[in-house]
Amino acid sequence: MPKKEKVSQKSIARDLGVSQPLVSLALNGRKDELSPETYKRIWDRALELGYCPKGMRVDPALTAAGAKNIGFILRSGVRLYQQNNFFGHVQHGLHDALAARGGALQFLGSEDLLTPEKLRRIFAPGHALQGVVLLGEVARPFLDQLRALCARLVAVSARYPGLCHSVQGNDAQSLEQVVRHLHELGHRRIGWLGGNVGLERHTARLAALQNTLEALGLSLDERYVVKLSDGDRAEGAEAVHALLPSRRRQDFPTAFVCYNSTMAAGAMKAFQREGWRVPADVSVAGADISRINLEETPHITGAGTNPEKIGEVAAKLLLGNAAAEEGFTDMVLTSQLVVGDTTGPAAK
Repeated sequence: MPKKEKVSQKSIARDLGVSQPLVSLALNGRKDELSPETYKRIWDRALELGYCPKGMRVDPALTAAGAKNIGFILRSGVRLYQQNNFFGHVQHGLHDALAARGGALQFLGSEDLLTPEKLRRIFAPGHALQGVVLLGEVARPFLDQLRALCARLVAVSARYPGLCHSVQGNDAQSLEQVVRHLHELGHRRIGWLGGNVGLERHTARLAALQNTLEALGLSLDERYVVKLSDGDRAEGAEAVHALLPSRRRQDFPTAFVCYNSTMAAGAMKAFQREGWRVPADVSVAGADISRINLEETPHITGAGTNPEKIGEVAAKLLLGNAAAEEGFTDMVLTSQLVVGDTTGPAAK
Protein backbone atom coordinates (compact mmCIF):
# COMPACT_ATOMS: atom_id res chain seq x y z
CA MET A 1 0.00 0.00 0.00
CA PRO A 2 1.26 3.52 -0.73
CA LYS A 3 2.66 5.33 2.27
CA LYS A 4 0.32 7.97 3.64
CA GLU A 5 1.65 11.47 2.94
CA LYS A 6 2.69 13.39 6.03
CA VAL A 7 0.54 16.42 6.71
CA SER A 8 2.77 19.43 6.21
CA GLN A 9 2.49 23.15 5.64
CA LYS A 10 3.21 22.50 1.98
CA SER A 11 0.34 20.04 1.62
CA ILE A 12 -2.06 22.36 3.46
CA ALA A 13 -1.05 25.22 1.15
CA ARG A 14 -1.62 23.00 -1.90
CA ASP A 15 -5.09 21.95 -0.70
CA LEU A 16 -6.19 25.53 -0.10
CA GLY A 17 -4.51 27.06 -3.13
CA VAL A 18 -2.42 29.46 -1.08
CA SER A 19 1.30 29.94 -0.57
CA GLN A 20 3.32 27.94 1.95
CA PRO A 21 4.64 31.16 3.62
CA LEU A 22 1.02 32.19 4.21
CA VAL A 23 0.30 28.84 5.90
CA SER A 24 3.46 29.23 7.96
CA LEU A 25 2.32 32.63 9.23
CA ALA A 26 -1.03 31.19 10.32
CA LEU A 27 0.34 28.09 12.02
CA ASN A 28 2.90 30.18 13.89
CA GLY A 29 0.16 32.37 15.34
CA ARG A 30 0.85 35.49 13.24
CA LYS A 31 -2.85 36.31 12.94
CA ASP A 32 -2.26 40.07 12.89
CA GLU A 33 -0.68 39.66 9.45
CA LEU A 34 -3.64 37.77 7.95
CA SER A 35 -7.33 38.36 7.53
CA PRO A 36 -9.44 36.56 10.18
CA GLU A 37 -11.11 34.51 7.45
CA THR A 38 -7.81 33.32 5.96
CA TYR A 39 -6.34 32.57 9.38
CA LYS A 40 -9.36 30.47 10.41
CA ARG A 41 -9.55 28.72 7.02
CA ILE A 42 -5.92 27.58 7.24
CA TRP A 43 -6.24 26.33 10.83
CA ASP A 44 -9.54 24.58 10.13
CA ARG A 45 -7.97 22.66 7.24
CA ALA A 46 -4.79 21.92 9.22
CA LEU A 47 -6.66 20.37 12.12
CA GLU A 48 -9.03 18.55 9.77
CA LEU A 49 -6.02 16.87 8.15
CA GLY A 50 -4.50 16.02 11.52
CA TYR A 51 -1.66 18.53 11.37
CA CYS A 52 0.48 18.25 14.50
CA PRO A 53 2.03 21.51 15.79
CA LYS A 54 5.65 20.99 16.76
CA GLY A 55 5.98 19.38 20.18
CA MET A 56 2.25 18.78 20.59
CA ARG A 57 0.01 15.75 20.09
CA VAL A 58 -3.48 16.54 18.86
CA ASP A 59 -4.70 12.98 18.31
CA PRO A 60 -6.90 11.82 21.23
CA ALA A 61 -6.14 8.16 20.52
CA LEU A 62 -2.93 7.90 22.55
CA THR A 63 -2.41 4.39 23.86
CA ALA A 64 1.32 4.08 24.51
CA ALA A 65 1.71 2.10 27.73
CA GLY A 66 3.55 3.99 30.45
CA ALA A 67 3.68 7.27 28.51
CA LYS A 68 3.44 10.43 30.58
CA ASN A 69 0.75 12.00 28.44
CA ILE A 70 -1.09 15.11 29.62
CA GLY A 71 -4.15 16.53 27.87
CA PHE A 72 -5.24 20.14 27.85
CA ILE A 73 -8.65 21.69 27.30
CA LEU A 74 -9.34 25.31 26.38
CA ARG A 75 -12.19 27.16 28.05
CA SER A 76 -15.42 27.76 26.15
CA GLY A 77 -15.12 30.01 23.12
CA VAL A 78 -11.36 29.62 22.73
CA ARG A 79 -9.88 27.66 19.85
CA LEU A 80 -6.37 26.35 19.31
CA TYR A 81 -5.89 28.79 16.41
CA GLN A 82 -7.54 31.75 18.19
CA GLN A 83 -6.21 31.51 21.72
CA ASN A 84 -4.45 34.42 23.35
CA ASN A 85 -0.76 34.91 23.88
CA PHE A 86 -0.95 33.87 27.52
CA PHE A 87 -2.38 30.37 27.04
CA GLY A 88 -0.02 29.72 24.14
CA HIS A 89 2.94 30.32 26.45
CA VAL A 90 1.38 28.17 29.19
CA GLN A 91 1.25 25.33 26.64
CA HIS A 92 4.91 25.90 25.82
CA GLY A 93 5.79 25.56 29.50
CA LEU A 94 3.68 22.40 29.73
CA HIS A 95 5.37 20.91 26.70
CA ASP A 96 8.91 21.62 27.94
CA ALA A 97 8.21 20.20 31.40
CA LEU A 98 6.67 17.05 29.92
CA ALA A 99 9.37 16.58 27.29
CA ALA A 100 12.02 16.71 30.03
CA ARG A 101 10.23 13.74 31.66
CA GLY A 102 9.65 11.77 28.47
CA GLY A 103 6.02 12.85 28.17
CA ALA A 104 3.81 14.40 25.52
CA LEU A 105 1.17 17.12 25.44
CA GLN A 106 -2.19 16.34 23.84
CA PHE A 107 -4.85 18.82 22.73
CA LEU A 108 -8.30 17.46 23.64
CA GLY A 109 -10.49 20.32 22.43
CA SER A 110 -12.45 23.31 23.68
CA GLU A 111 -15.00 23.12 26.49
CA ASP A 112 -18.00 24.05 24.35
CA LEU A 113 -17.12 21.44 21.69
CA LEU A 114 -16.44 18.53 24.04
CA THR A 115 -19.78 16.79 24.47
CA PRO A 116 -20.24 14.09 27.14
CA GLU A 117 -19.98 11.50 24.37
CA LYS A 118 -16.63 12.89 23.17
CA LEU A 119 -15.30 12.97 26.71
CA ARG A 120 -16.27 9.33 27.23
CA ARG A 121 -14.45 8.37 24.03
CA ILE A 122 -11.32 10.24 25.09
CA PHE A 123 -11.32 8.59 28.51
CA ALA A 124 -12.30 5.13 27.32
CA PRO A 125 -10.68 2.21 29.16
CA GLY A 126 -7.01 1.93 28.25
CA HIS A 127 -6.43 5.61 27.56
CA ALA A 128 -2.91 6.83 28.32
CA LEU A 129 -3.70 10.24 29.81
CA GLN A 130 -2.22 10.82 33.24
CA GLY A 131 -4.16 14.01 33.74
CA VAL A 132 -5.73 17.09 32.18
CA VAL A 133 -4.94 20.81 32.37
CA LEU A 134 -7.87 23.22 32.03
CA LEU A 135 -6.77 26.47 30.43
CA GLY A 136 -9.19 29.08 31.68
CA GLU A 137 -12.41 29.09 33.65
CA VAL A 138 -14.90 26.36 32.72
CA ALA A 139 -18.52 25.89 33.77
CA ARG A 140 -19.16 23.79 36.85
CA PRO A 141 -21.30 21.16 35.02
CA PHE A 142 -18.45 20.59 32.56
CA LEU A 143 -15.96 20.30 35.39
CA ASP A 144 -18.17 17.74 37.13
CA GLN A 145 -18.40 15.67 33.93
CA LEU A 146 -14.63 15.74 33.59
CA ARG A 147 -14.01 14.87 37.24
CA ALA A 148 -16.19 11.78 36.86
CA LEU A 149 -13.86 10.53 34.11
CA CYS A 150 -10.47 11.85 35.21
CA ALA A 151 -9.27 12.17 38.81
CA ARG A 152 -6.17 14.25 38.08
CA LEU A 153 -7.01 17.77 36.97
CA VAL A 154 -5.23 21.12 37.19
CA ALA A 155 -7.00 24.40 36.48
CA VAL A 156 -4.89 27.27 35.12
CA SER A 157 -6.05 30.85 35.73
CA ALA A 158 -9.09 29.55 37.61
CA ARG A 159 -9.68 28.00 41.01
CA TYR A 160 -12.16 25.36 42.18
CA PRO A 161 -11.52 24.83 45.91
CA GLY A 162 -11.86 21.21 46.96
CA LEU A 163 -12.46 19.98 43.41
CA CYS A 164 -9.06 19.99 41.68
CA HIS A 165 -5.55 21.40 41.74
CA SER A 166 -5.02 24.93 40.44
CA VAL A 167 -2.16 27.17 39.34
CA GLN A 168 -2.56 30.88 38.81
CA GLY A 169 -0.67 34.12 38.98
CA ASN A 170 -1.00 36.51 41.89
CA ASP A 171 -3.43 39.02 40.39
CA ALA A 172 -3.53 41.15 43.55
CA GLN A 173 0.24 41.47 43.50
CA SER A 174 0.30 42.16 39.75
CA LEU A 175 -2.19 45.00 39.94
CA GLU A 176 -0.47 46.49 42.97
CA GLN A 177 2.86 46.49 41.13
CA VAL A 178 1.40 48.14 38.03
CA VAL A 179 -0.58 50.80 39.92
CA ARG A 180 2.28 51.68 42.26
CA HIS A 181 4.59 51.96 39.26
CA LEU A 182 2.20 54.44 37.63
CA HIS A 183 1.75 56.30 40.92
CA GLU A 184 5.53 56.72 41.25
CA LEU A 185 5.51 58.26 37.77
CA GLY A 186 3.03 60.89 38.99
CA HIS A 187 -0.21 59.41 37.64
CA ARG A 188 -3.25 60.14 39.78
CA ARG A 189 -6.01 59.60 37.21
CA ILE A 190 -5.96 55.95 36.14
CA GLY A 191 -8.61 54.20 34.05
CA TRP A 192 -9.43 50.51 33.44
CA LEU A 193 -9.83 48.73 30.10
CA GLY A 194 -11.32 45.37 31.04
CA GLY A 195 -11.82 42.21 29.03
CA ASN A 196 -13.34 38.74 29.51
CA VAL A 197 -16.09 40.20 31.66
CA GLY A 198 -18.03 37.42 33.33
CA LEU A 199 -14.92 35.44 34.21
CA GLU A 200 -13.64 35.43 37.78
CA ARG A 201 -10.27 36.56 36.50
CA HIS A 202 -11.67 39.92 35.38
CA THR A 203 -13.51 40.40 38.66
CA ALA A 204 -10.35 39.66 40.66
CA ARG A 205 -8.17 42.02 38.64
CA LEU A 206 -10.64 44.88 38.76
CA ALA A 207 -11.05 44.46 42.53
CA ALA A 208 -7.27 44.43 42.98
CA LEU A 209 -6.99 47.63 40.95
CA GLN A 210 -9.62 49.36 43.07
CA ASN A 211 -8.06 48.17 46.33
CA THR A 212 -4.62 49.46 45.38
CA LEU A 213 -5.99 52.83 44.28
CA GLU A 214 -7.84 53.16 47.57
CA ALA A 215 -4.67 52.31 49.50
CA LEU A 216 -2.98 55.23 47.69
CA GLY A 217 -5.84 57.60 48.48
CA LEU A 218 -7.21 57.45 44.94
CA SER A 219 -10.41 56.12 43.39
CA LEU A 220 -11.50 54.62 40.09
CA ASP A 221 -13.78 56.94 38.11
CA GLU A 222 -16.50 54.76 36.58
CA ARG A 223 -16.70 57.08 33.56
CA TYR A 224 -13.28 55.79 32.53
CA VAL A 225 -13.99 52.10 33.01
CA VAL A 226 -14.71 49.91 29.96
CA LYS A 227 -15.75 46.27 30.28
CA LEU A 228 -15.81 44.01 27.22
CA SER A 229 -16.66 40.34 26.70
CA ASP A 230 -13.32 39.37 25.13
CA GLY A 231 -9.75 40.35 25.88
CA ASP A 232 -7.68 40.54 22.70
CA ARG A 233 -6.04 43.39 20.75
CA ALA A 234 -9.30 44.29 19.04
CA GLU A 235 -10.97 44.80 22.42
CA GLY A 236 -8.11 47.03 23.55
CA ALA A 237 -8.69 49.27 20.55
CA GLU A 238 -12.47 49.11 20.99
CA ALA A 239 -12.15 50.21 24.61
CA VAL A 240 -10.08 53.24 23.63
CA HIS A 241 -12.58 54.28 20.97
CA ALA A 242 -15.39 54.02 23.52
CA LEU A 243 -13.64 56.62 25.69
CA LEU A 244 -12.44 59.02 23.00
CA PRO A 245 -15.58 61.24 23.14
CA SER A 246 -14.46 62.16 26.69
CA ARG A 247 -10.83 62.84 25.85
CA ARG A 248 -11.11 66.64 26.13
CA ARG A 249 -12.26 66.52 29.75
CA GLN A 250 -9.70 67.89 32.19
CA ASP A 251 -10.08 64.82 34.39
CA PHE A 252 -9.43 62.34 31.56
CA PRO A 253 -6.95 59.68 32.80
CA THR A 254 -3.26 60.10 32.19
CA ALA A 255 -2.81 56.31 32.33
CA PHE A 256 -4.82 53.16 31.66
CA VAL A 257 -4.39 49.68 33.09
CA CYS A 258 -5.62 46.96 30.75
CA TYR A 259 -6.95 43.50 31.60
CA ASN A 260 -3.92 41.96 29.89
CA SER A 261 -0.94 42.98 27.80
CA THR A 262 -2.65 41.89 24.57
CA MET A 263 -5.40 44.45 25.18
CA ALA A 264 -2.70 46.96 26.15
CA ALA A 265 -1.03 46.46 22.77
CA GLY A 266 -4.34 47.11 21.00
CA ALA A 267 -5.06 50.16 23.15
CA MET A 268 -1.60 51.59 22.50
CA LYS A 269 -2.05 51.29 18.73
CA ALA A 270 -5.50 52.88 18.94
CA PHE A 271 -4.16 55.86 20.86
CA GLN A 272 -1.32 56.26 18.36
CA ARG A 273 -3.72 56.17 15.42
CA GLU A 274 -5.64 59.01 17.06
CA GLY A 275 -2.46 61.09 17.29
CA TRP A 276 -1.68 60.43 20.95
CA ARG A 277 1.92 59.86 21.97
CA VAL A 278 2.46 56.81 24.20
CA PRO A 279 3.69 57.40 26.88
CA ALA A 280 4.19 61.17 26.54
CA ASP A 281 0.43 61.88 26.36
CA VAL A 282 -0.96 58.73 27.97
CA SER A 283 0.60 55.66 29.60
CA VAL A 284 -0.68 52.14 28.97
CA ALA A 285 0.07 48.98 31.00
CA GLY A 286 -1.18 45.40 31.12
CA ALA A 287 -2.16 43.20 34.07
CA ASP A 288 -0.08 40.22 32.99
CA ILE A 289 3.18 39.43 31.19
CA SER A 290 4.09 37.22 28.25
CA ARG A 291 6.50 37.41 25.36
CA ILE A 292 4.46 40.27 23.96
CA ASN A 293 6.01 42.44 26.70
CA LEU A 294 9.54 41.70 25.52
CA GLU A 295 9.43 40.67 21.89
CA GLU A 296 7.15 43.31 20.36
CA THR A 297 8.07 46.95 20.02
CA PRO A 298 7.30 49.22 21.70
CA HIS A 299 7.63 46.89 24.71
CA ILE A 300 4.45 46.79 26.80
CA THR A 301 4.72 47.54 30.51
CA GLY A 302 3.00 44.85 32.57
CA ALA A 303 3.11 42.80 35.73
CA GLY A 304 2.30 39.15 36.18
CA THR A 305 3.57 35.60 36.41
CA ASN A 306 5.61 34.05 33.63
CA PRO A 307 3.00 31.88 31.83
CA GLU A 308 5.59 29.28 30.86
CA LYS A 309 6.36 28.85 34.57
CA ILE A 310 2.65 28.32 35.19
CA GLY A 311 2.64 25.55 32.58
CA GLU A 312 5.71 23.95 34.15
CA VAL A 313 4.16 23.94 37.62
CA ALA A 314 0.88 22.52 36.26
CA ALA A 315 2.78 19.63 34.65
CA LYS A 316 4.64 18.91 37.86
CA LEU A 317 1.39 18.81 39.83
CA LEU A 318 -0.10 16.25 37.47
CA LEU A 319 3.01 14.09 37.35
CA GLY A 320 3.55 14.21 41.10
CA ASN A 321 2.86 11.40 43.50
CA ALA A 322 0.05 13.00 45.49
CA ALA A 323 -3.29 11.32 44.87
CA ALA A 324 -6.52 13.31 44.68
CA GLU A 325 -7.75 11.64 47.88
CA GLU A 326 -4.91 13.31 49.76
CA GLY A 327 -6.19 16.76 48.95
CA PHE A 328 -5.74 19.42 46.30
CA THR A 329 -3.08 22.07 45.90
CA ASP A 330 -3.89 25.67 44.99
CA MET A 331 -0.68 27.28 43.74
CA VAL A 332 -0.44 31.08 43.52
CA LEU A 333 2.83 32.09 41.85
CA THR A 334 4.55 35.39 42.51
CA SER A 335 4.31 38.29 40.09
CA GLN A 336 6.99 40.51 38.63
CA LEU A 337 6.87 43.97 37.08
CA VAL A 338 8.29 44.41 33.60
CA VAL A 339 8.74 48.09 32.75
CA GLY A 340 8.55 48.66 29.02
CA ASP A 341 8.20 51.61 26.66
CA THR A 342 4.49 52.35 27.18
CA THR A 343 4.63 54.02 30.61
CA GLY A 344 6.27 57.28 31.56
CA PRO A 345 5.82 60.40 33.70
CA ALA A 346 2.27 61.74 33.87
CA ALA A 347 1.50 64.38 31.28
CA LYS A 348 1.39 67.91 32.68
